Amino acid sequence: MATRLPLIAGNWKMHKTPAETAELLSALVTRLPAALSDREVVVAPPFIALETAARALRGSPIRLSAQNLHAETHGAFTGEVSGPMLKAVGCQYVIIGHSERRQYCGETDEQVAQKVKAAQRDSLTPIVCVGETLAERERGDMLSVISRQIRAGLAGQTAQAIAALVLAYEPIWAIGTGKTASPEQAQEVHAAIRHTLVELAGQSSAAAVRIVYGGSVKPDNVDGLLAQPDIDGALVGGASLQADSFARIVHFE
Repeated sequence: MATRLPLIAGNWKMHKTPAETAELLSALVTRLPAALSDREVVVAPPFIALETAARALRGSPIRLSAQNLHAETHGAFTGEVSGPMLKAVGCQYVIIGHSERRQYCGETDEQVAQKVKAAQRDSLTPIVCVGETLAERERGDMLSVISRQIRAGLAGQTAQAIAALVLAYEPIWAIGTGKTASPEQAQEVHAAIRHTLVELAGQSSAAAVRIVYGGSVKPDNVDGLLAQPDIDGALVGGASLQADSFARIVHFE
Protein backbone atom coordinates (compact mmCIF):
# COMPACT_ATOMS: atom_id res chain seq x y z
CA MET A 1 0.00 0.00 0.00
CA ALA A 2 3.07 2.24 0.20
CA THR A 3 2.52 3.75 -3.24
CA ARG A 4 -1.27 4.00 -2.98
CA LEU A 5 -2.82 6.87 -1.02
CA PRO A 6 -5.28 5.38 1.49
CA LEU A 7 -8.90 6.44 0.98
CA ILE A 8 -11.46 6.68 3.77
CA ALA A 9 -14.96 7.32 2.43
CA GLY A 10 -18.16 7.77 4.41
CA ASN A 11 -21.35 6.60 2.69
CA TRP A 12 -24.22 8.25 4.53
CA LYS A 13 -26.91 6.39 2.58
CA MET A 14 -30.40 7.79 3.31
CA HIS A 15 -29.41 9.77 6.40
CA LYS A 16 -29.02 13.47 7.26
CA THR A 17 -31.02 16.49 6.18
CA PRO A 18 -29.11 19.55 4.92
CA ALA A 19 -29.15 21.06 8.42
CA GLU A 20 -27.90 17.81 9.96
CA THR A 21 -25.25 17.59 7.24
CA ALA A 22 -23.90 21.03 8.09
CA GLU A 23 -23.79 20.12 11.78
CA LEU A 24 -21.99 16.81 11.24
CA LEU A 25 -19.43 18.24 8.84
CA SER A 26 -18.71 21.18 11.11
CA ALA A 27 -17.93 18.73 13.90
CA LEU A 28 -15.88 16.49 11.61
CA VAL A 29 -13.75 19.29 10.18
CA THR A 30 -12.68 20.34 13.67
CA ARG A 31 -11.46 16.78 14.34
CA LEU A 32 -9.21 16.57 11.27
CA PRO A 33 -6.03 18.43 10.37
CA ALA A 34 -6.31 21.43 8.08
CA ALA A 35 -4.36 19.44 5.47
CA LEU A 36 -3.93 15.72 4.86
CA SER A 37 -1.03 14.38 2.81
CA ASP A 38 -0.90 10.69 3.76
CA ARG A 39 -4.57 9.79 3.31
CA GLU A 40 -7.68 11.00 1.49
CA VAL A 41 -11.08 11.56 3.10
CA VAL A 42 -14.39 11.57 1.24
CA VAL A 43 -18.01 11.90 2.37
CA ALA A 44 -21.10 10.91 0.38
CA PRO A 45 -24.25 12.61 1.71
CA PRO A 46 -27.66 12.17 0.05
CA PHE A 47 -28.39 14.22 -3.05
CA ILE A 48 -30.39 16.93 -1.27
CA ALA A 49 -27.49 17.68 1.06
CA LEU A 50 -24.66 17.83 -1.50
CA GLU A 51 -24.77 21.59 -1.97
CA THR A 52 -24.83 22.17 1.79
CA ALA A 53 -21.93 19.75 2.18
CA ALA A 54 -19.91 21.49 -0.53
CA ARG A 55 -20.24 24.79 1.30
CA ALA A 56 -19.37 23.22 4.65
CA LEU A 57 -16.25 21.57 3.22
CA ARG A 58 -14.71 24.63 1.57
CA GLY A 59 -11.15 25.05 2.79
CA SER A 60 -11.09 21.58 4.37
CA PRO A 61 -9.21 18.50 3.12
CA ILE A 62 -12.44 16.48 2.84
CA ARG A 63 -13.72 15.68 -0.64
CA LEU A 64 -17.30 15.22 -1.77
CA SER A 65 -18.93 12.18 -3.37
CA ALA A 66 -22.40 11.31 -4.59
CA GLN A 67 -24.00 7.94 -3.94
CA ASN A 68 -25.16 7.27 -7.50
CA LEU A 69 -25.62 8.84 -10.94
CA HIS A 70 -27.50 8.26 -14.17
CA ALA A 71 -25.58 7.21 -17.28
CA GLU A 72 -27.04 10.02 -19.40
CA THR A 73 -26.12 13.69 -19.08
CA HIS A 74 -29.74 14.92 -19.27
CA GLY A 75 -33.19 13.81 -20.42
CA ALA A 76 -36.60 12.57 -19.34
CA PHE A 77 -35.38 10.46 -16.42
CA THR A 78 -37.60 11.48 -13.51
CA GLY A 79 -35.90 11.20 -10.15
CA GLU A 80 -32.40 10.74 -11.57
CA VAL A 81 -29.26 12.90 -11.25
CA SER A 82 -26.53 13.24 -13.88
CA GLY A 83 -22.76 13.52 -13.73
CA PRO A 84 -22.68 17.16 -14.88
CA MET A 85 -25.13 18.03 -12.08
CA LEU A 86 -22.86 16.35 -9.54
CA LYS A 87 -19.79 18.15 -10.88
CA ALA A 88 -21.63 21.47 -10.76
CA VAL A 89 -22.39 21.04 -7.06
CA GLY A 90 -18.76 20.14 -6.24
CA CYS A 91 -18.52 16.34 -6.33
CA GLN A 92 -15.24 14.68 -7.23
CA TYR A 93 -16.29 11.07 -6.59
CA VAL A 94 -19.37 8.93 -7.12
CA ILE A 95 -20.26 5.53 -5.66
CA ILE A 96 -21.42 3.06 -8.32
CA GLY A 97 -22.93 -0.42 -8.02
CA HIS A 98 -23.43 -0.50 -4.26
CA SER A 99 -25.03 -3.77 -3.20
CA GLU A 100 -28.12 -1.92 -1.97
CA ARG A 101 -28.55 -0.42 -5.46
CA ARG A 102 -28.16 -3.89 -6.95
CA GLN A 103 -30.54 -5.50 -4.46
CA TYR A 104 -33.30 -2.91 -4.09
CA CYS A 105 -33.12 -1.15 -7.47
CA GLY A 106 -32.27 -4.10 -9.68
CA GLU A 107 -29.03 -2.55 -10.88
CA THR A 108 -27.13 -4.91 -13.18
CA ASP A 109 -23.45 -5.34 -14.00
CA GLU A 110 -24.17 -3.83 -17.42
CA GLN A 111 -25.73 -0.73 -15.86
CA VAL A 112 -22.74 -0.45 -13.55
CA ALA A 113 -20.45 -0.46 -16.60
CA GLN A 114 -22.52 2.30 -18.23
CA LYS A 115 -22.38 4.41 -15.07
CA VAL A 116 -18.63 3.92 -14.69
CA LYS A 117 -18.12 5.24 -18.21
CA ALA A 118 -20.50 8.13 -17.51
CA ALA A 119 -18.59 9.10 -14.36
CA GLN A 120 -15.31 9.09 -16.27
CA ARG A 121 -16.86 11.10 -19.09
CA ASP A 122 -17.94 13.72 -16.56
CA SER A 123 -14.59 13.82 -14.71
CA LEU A 124 -15.83 12.03 -11.59
CA THR A 125 -13.80 9.25 -9.98
CA PRO A 126 -15.94 6.11 -9.67
CA ILE A 127 -15.92 4.07 -6.47
CA VAL A 128 -17.09 0.77 -7.94
CA CYS A 129 -18.59 -1.69 -5.46
CA VAL A 130 -18.43 -5.48 -5.67
CA GLY A 131 -19.26 -8.20 -3.17
CA GLU A 132 -20.83 -11.57 -2.53
CA THR A 133 -23.85 -12.72 -0.55
CA LEU A 134 -23.52 -15.12 2.37
CA ALA A 135 -25.02 -17.93 0.25
CA GLU A 136 -22.47 -17.32 -2.52
CA ARG A 137 -19.63 -17.39 0.01
CA GLU A 138 -20.88 -20.59 1.62
CA ARG A 139 -21.21 -22.28 -1.82
CA GLY A 140 -17.61 -21.38 -2.59
CA ASP A 141 -18.66 -19.01 -5.39
CA MET A 142 -17.27 -15.88 -3.73
CA LEU A 143 -14.28 -15.24 -5.96
CA SER A 144 -16.05 -16.17 -9.20
CA VAL A 145 -18.95 -13.82 -8.40
CA ILE A 146 -16.60 -10.94 -7.65
CA SER A 147 -14.49 -11.62 -10.73
CA ARG A 148 -17.67 -11.55 -12.85
CA GLN A 149 -18.76 -8.25 -11.34
CA ILE A 150 -15.36 -6.67 -11.97
CA ARG A 151 -15.02 -7.93 -15.54
CA ALA A 152 -18.55 -6.87 -16.48
CA GLY A 153 -18.47 -3.59 -14.58
CA LEU A 154 -15.16 -2.55 -16.12
CA ALA A 155 -15.92 -3.85 -19.63
CA GLY A 156 -14.32 -1.73 -22.33
CA GLN A 157 -12.03 0.13 -19.95
CA THR A 158 -8.44 0.96 -20.90
CA ALA A 159 -5.59 0.13 -18.53
CA GLN A 160 -5.13 3.84 -17.87
CA ALA A 161 -8.80 4.29 -16.96
CA ILE A 162 -8.76 1.26 -14.66
CA ALA A 163 -5.70 2.60 -12.85
CA ALA A 164 -7.65 5.73 -11.89
CA LEU A 165 -10.65 3.85 -10.45
CA VAL A 166 -11.39 2.98 -6.85
CA LEU A 167 -12.82 -0.48 -6.17
CA ALA A 168 -14.74 -1.24 -2.98
CA TYR A 169 -15.06 -4.81 -1.76
CA GLU A 170 -18.20 -5.07 0.34
CA PRO A 171 -19.24 -8.55 1.44
CA ILE A 172 -23.03 -8.16 1.42
CA TRP A 173 -23.37 -10.34 4.51
CA ALA A 174 -21.32 -7.76 6.47
CA ILE A 175 -23.15 -4.58 5.42
CA GLY A 176 -25.16 -3.16 8.29
CA THR A 177 -25.15 -6.47 10.15
CA GLY A 178 -22.37 -5.79 12.62
CA LYS A 179 -20.46 -8.72 11.12
CA THR A 180 -17.10 -7.93 9.58
CA ALA A 181 -14.81 -10.03 7.46
CA SER A 182 -11.65 -10.76 9.39
CA PRO A 183 -8.55 -8.94 8.15
CA GLU A 184 -7.35 -12.23 6.67
CA GLN A 185 -10.67 -12.91 4.90
CA ALA A 186 -10.75 -9.39 3.50
CA GLN A 187 -7.12 -9.57 2.37
CA GLU A 188 -7.78 -12.84 0.53
CA VAL A 189 -10.50 -11.20 -1.56
CA HIS A 190 -8.56 -7.96 -2.09
CA ALA A 191 -5.59 -9.95 -3.38
CA ALA A 192 -7.88 -11.88 -5.73
CA ILE A 193 -9.38 -8.61 -6.97
CA ARG A 194 -5.91 -7.26 -7.71
CA HIS A 195 -5.07 -10.46 -9.58
CA THR A 196 -8.19 -9.97 -11.73
CA LEU A 197 -7.10 -6.40 -12.40
CA VAL A 198 -3.68 -7.64 -13.51
CA GLU A 199 -5.43 -9.82 -16.09
CA LEU A 200 -7.57 -6.89 -17.27
CA ALA A 201 -5.08 -4.02 -17.19
CA GLY A 202 -1.58 -5.32 -16.54
CA GLN A 203 0.64 -5.29 -13.47
CA SER A 204 1.37 -1.56 -13.38
CA SER A 205 -2.25 -0.41 -13.61
CA ALA A 206 -3.45 -3.08 -11.16
CA ALA A 207 -0.84 -1.97 -8.64
CA ALA A 208 -2.14 1.60 -8.86
CA VAL A 209 -5.80 0.81 -8.15
CA ARG A 210 -7.00 1.55 -4.65
CA ILE A 211 -9.14 -1.29 -3.32
CA VAL A 212 -11.04 -0.32 -0.18
CA TYR A 213 -12.99 -2.52 2.22
CA GLY A 214 -16.58 -1.90 3.28
CA GLY A 215 -18.77 -3.87 5.64
CA SER A 216 -19.34 -2.76 9.24
CA VAL A 217 -16.03 -0.90 9.47
CA LYS A 218 -15.70 0.60 12.95
CA PRO A 219 -13.07 2.35 15.06
CA ASP A 220 -12.21 -0.92 16.80
CA ASN A 221 -11.53 -2.96 13.64
CA VAL A 222 -10.17 -0.45 11.13
CA ASP A 223 -6.52 -0.72 12.21
CA GLY A 224 -6.35 -4.47 11.64
CA LEU A 225 -8.11 -4.25 8.29
CA LEU A 226 -5.93 -1.49 6.91
CA ALA A 227 -2.74 -3.21 8.04
CA GLN A 228 -3.28 -5.74 5.23
CA PRO A 229 -1.13 -5.20 2.11
CA ASP A 230 -3.97 -5.03 -0.44
CA ILE A 231 -6.51 -3.08 1.65
CA ASP A 232 -6.12 0.56 0.70
CA GLY A 233 -8.84 2.17 2.77
CA ALA A 234 -12.43 1.82 3.86
CA LEU A 235 -15.95 2.57 2.66
CA VAL A 236 -17.70 3.30 5.93
CA GLY A 237 -21.45 3.20 6.54
CA GLY A 238 -23.01 3.73 9.95
CA ALA A 239 -19.78 4.75 11.68
CA SER A 240 -19.46 7.71 9.29
CA LEU A 241 -22.65 9.27 10.69
CA GLN A 242 -20.94 10.42 13.90
CA ALA A 243 -17.98 12.78 13.88
CA ASP A 244 -16.04 11.04 16.66
CA SER A 245 -16.24 7.54 15.20
CA PHE A 246 -15.51 8.61 11.63
CA ALA A 247 -12.59 10.79 12.74
CA ARG A 248 -11.11 7.81 14.60
CA ILE A 249 -11.40 5.71 11.45
CA VAL A 250 -9.73 8.45 9.42
CA HIS A 251 -6.89 8.46 11.97
CA PHE A 252 -6.30 4.71 11.56
CA GLU A 253 -2.83 3.50 12.49
